[in-house]
Amino acid sequence: MANSRFKNFVEGIGGAFIVTFSLVTPFLRAWRAEWGTTEAERRQRLSGDELIPKPRWQYTNAITIEAPVTEVWPWLVQMGQGRGGLYSYDGLENLVGCDIHSADRILPGLQKLEVGDWVRLYPEGPGYPVVMVEVGSAIVLYADTRTGDSPVPVGIKDEEYYTSSWGFYLQRIDDKVTRLLARFRTDYSPGLKNRLFFGTCLVEPISTAMQRKMLRGIKQRAEALK
Repeated sequence: MANSRFKNFVEGIGGAFIVTFSLVTPFLRAWRAEWGTTEAERRQRLSGDELIPKPRWQYTNAITIEAPVTEVWPWLVQMGQGRGGLYSYDGLENLVGCDIHSADRILPGLQKLEVGDWVRLYPEGPGYPVVMVEVGSAIVLYADTRTGDSPVPVGIKDEEYYTSSWGFYLQRIDDKVTRLLARFRTDYSPGLKNRLFFGTCLVEPISTAMQRKMLRGIKQRAEALK
């Protein structure tokens, strides 16, 4: 337990540095938005893209995992606060009250995810509704303040809106290798507040840093099972 806390503490410090660096380097946004991907993957149309056909911005990240799809999928199914965690910087997330504890094993009781379920980012707060599950292939989350579903507790006026989709996709390379893609897309009503809070100056640098760690965390866990 002590080793785990120390590991989270050290990783949290590293994560804080990476997030801070991302916030002050807007000129690196193109690199962050394309991290790990090929040009074909960036251009690829993925399930859930139609939910936000004209995003104000998006990013697609990817990683190669030396494990079959069947051994990567269980880690995706159990993700979420109060579930298997987000496999990112737990220590950093918990500093802001997320209470996330990423699992290092597959949890049999959390291997069922259906449309209509929620993947939460922190306790007793808004989360992402699951809108698409293609077993062994894709999970798509989608939130829209106009329907009362939002992962962020921000006051939105009646004439304003914020919407985002977050998809995770497994692509089989061969019997022993999998590509994991993650794509985030967003749209929101115009206005200075929305541009500042939901735009590329805040959400993008923080979320891409956390997502890179997430993809690496899933890779590490899935490959450790071999």
